[in-house]
Amino acid sequence: MYRDPVESLEPLHHRQAAIRTLRVGMIGIGTVGSGTFRVLARNRADIAARAGRSIELVMVAARDLERAAAIVGESVALTADAMQVATHPDVDVVVEVAGGTGPARDWVLAAIAHGKHVVTANKALLAVHGAEIFAAAREKGVIVAYEGAVAVSIPIIKALREGLAANRIEWVAGIINGTTNFILSKMRDEGLDFAAALAQAQALGYAEADPSFDIEGIDAAHKLTLLAANAFGMPLRFADAQVEGITALQGVDVACAEQLGHRIKLLGVARRQAAGVELRVQPVLVPAAHMMAQVNGSMNAVMVKSDAAGLTMYYGAGAGSEQTASAVIADLVDVARLDGVNAAQHVPHLGVHAHATNALAVVPRAAVHTSHYLRVPVHAVNQIQAIAASLAERKVPVRQVALAAERPGMGPQVLVLTGPVEQGTFDLAVHALQARAEVAGAVTTLRVESLEG
Repeated sequence: MYRDPVESLEPLHHRQAAIRTLRVGMIGIGTVGSGTFRVLARNRADIAARAGRSIELVMVAARDLERAAAIVGESVALTADAMQVATHPDVDVVVEVAGGTGPARDWVLAAIAHGKHVVTANKALLAVHGAEIFAAAREKGVIVAYEGAVAVSIPIIKALREGLAANRIEWVAGIINGTTNFILSKMRDEGLDFAAALAQAQALGYAEADPSFDIEGIDAAHKLTLLAANAFGMPLRFADAQVEGITALQGVDVACAEQLGHRIKLLGVARRQAAGVELRVQPVLVPAAHMMAQVNGSMNAVMVKSDAAGLTMYYGAGAGSEQTASAVIADLVDVARLDGVNAAQHVPHLGVHAHATNALAVVPRAAVHTSHYLRVPVHAVNQIQAIAASLAERKVPVRQVALAAERPGMGPQVLVLTGPVEQGTFDLAVHALQARAEVAGAVTTLRVESLEG
């Protein structure tokens, strides 16, 4: 009933049409896959005009064949075997939108081994197995494209690899997870605690039943790994990223950040230093007047600081079926334009050619140099200067100190914003501060990012 297995696609696509049509096999027909099918069908003429030839979905692998048939109709061959799509002779490019890092790796490597181009929105796959996948693709002279894996509707990979190709990139910083940005927006706007904001995100479909990858910062770290590689010409270094999520974030700190003229965002930061590259994801304070602080709900934004272009910012939807499909199809258009072109003329997978890769080290946590926020519970309001003095004694520059606005059931809290200081020095100062008699409870700290040009 569902045309599985498929021996040949000849009845569906005549040889004459195959010469001028890029034939796409898709693995997965869920949220992203169904959106890709819809946009390809709806904008067929515009896409062909830009690509120089038609792009047609000819084969889909899916677990639920009945559901898949209801989406794609009779014109697309269906199979339950993803490997069949990856290796079928009548497929020119494989779109992998099933997710995961195990079977997906096997499908992608099989497609490459059979000389097929690959388009994927699977950031975890590339962050973990990208080095192997890109090496295999170079060997076979095929393209692996992944714009949809990083910032959904924002063409940030193309911006880094092509639009900013003349630049030395100094840093990249982004809100690159829509779920956590939605949660933080709710905590600020409605005064919700983390658990209540997460529950609302799940009820509205912004968060999965198991939201761990999002709220623990792992999803953002996968994306940051790809951004850093393209920005700095460095290898994929996901295992070395410093990752902190928002699960421990308290509503009181969201309110206190506002009091100090800041907002809290989960930010991915890749910053060039003399010793290497900072590669970190964590909740940080951003000045409330900064453009990045205005990115709310499930939206994403990425800022890039480069020597010639200066500061540039890219903003758009951080989730969505057709939003991701937009990026996937843009990759297909690139493949359609370059299919058959000498591989040496392809845009390098990670922005620079393999022989020019820069083996930059990832800066250890203790050597990261940033400003900081502290919230220090004290026994009495007149102890505010003692807190500031303790930090100054330990070589931590104090830029602002204030008492937090009173909150029911909470004693006095001293709020501090520091100047830039090395993390190792700051940690020692906080350890000493925590032991002081004036301190009435655990000291809370967060980094502060000015994102200045």
